[in-house]
Amino acid sequence: MSEHIDYRQAGVDIAAGEAAVERIKGLARSTFRPEVLQDLGGFSGFFALKTERYRRPVLVSGCDGVGTKLKIAFACGNHTTVGEDCVAMCVNDILVQGAEPLFFLDYLAVGKLDPEQVEQVVRGLASGCRIAGCALLGGETAEMPGFYTPGEYDLAGFAVGLVERDEIIDGTTILPGDLVIGLASSGLHSNGYSLARKVLFEQAELSLDDRPNELGGIALGEELLRPTRIYVPEILPLLHRFHIKGMAHITGGGLPGNLSRILPEGLQAVIDASSWEIPPVFGLIEKLGPVARGEMYRTFNMGIGFALVVPPEEAGKLIKVLEEKGLPAYCIGAIAPMETERDTNTRVRIS
Repeated sequence: MSEHIDYRQAGVDIAAGEAAVERIKGLARSTFRPEVLQDLGGFSGFFALKTERYRRPVLVSGCDGVGTKLKIAFACGNHTTVGEDCVAMCVNDILVQGAEPLFFLDYLAVGKLDPEQVEQVVRGLASGCRIAGCALLGGETAEMPGFYTPGEYDLAGFAVGLVERDEIIDGTTILPGDLVIGLASSGLHSNGYSLARKVLFEQAELSLDDRPNELGGIALGEELLRPTRIYVPEILPLLHRFHIKGMAHITGGGLPGNLSRILPEGLQAVIDASSWEIPPVFGLIEKLGPVARGEMYRTFNMGIGFALVVPPEEAGKLIKVLEEKGLPAYCIGAIAPMETERDTNTRVRIS
């Protein structure tokens, strides 16, 4: 009689999965809001919305991942920051509509489950949720042998927020003469890493331990793993203090691809690229490529991770308040009529 085969021999370790859950329960609890009704580990998460706080509530959702930035985490053996990236990509997207993030769910798929690695990833997720003020309500950890190389994984997330219906920010009230306020990024954030890796490691043959002069002695791996800035704690309290007409999360597509998404028909944003200091990591990529300046702006955030459109009379005070909160902000441009209505390629002009 042949020996029985079990799930572990097929590559899935249920015991390791249970150990991982025990490791991350405390991390999830550290993010809980009063509306969370149960501990981690159930089939689903419960969030009791306090409906008495709202008049006409609208749920806002967003879903995103970390992309090939994960390759840097694998190579460095450092998995503590990519969870924060995952949260940032989702909560910044729903913040754009004026929504307060309420809770977050993650999906982590691995080739071979390593409880310590999972704990590192979830530590970053919990950190991001605490910054954004949302609960890490649950998630899924899937062990998929043969689908992912051992040691590697994919990470995605899903955020749900809420905004009053009459307070949704969608850009429809933007007018010529309004100003564009750019908020500093913390670096590459989580976009453009396929191009960055090709330039830095394939063409220039740098290593993650290299410390290019342009980075002021910082190791390349450390620079590339800087977590995406979460803008929720600074921006959310200002939505009732200032007339913010539109917001854009500057992700893949850069300023041209994202700022254009909130502009009414017939309007364009005219951006002055000299109005902020571009972080040196972008100059390093541009030089080593070489990468054309236009391609840099279409691929990377170039130092601006989030943008606001406000009336001109409010811009100066808003910038001052943001800088008092420790978030560098710049007036980077203005809204103007389109020069040619049919020319959709000039919705965002950068000079």
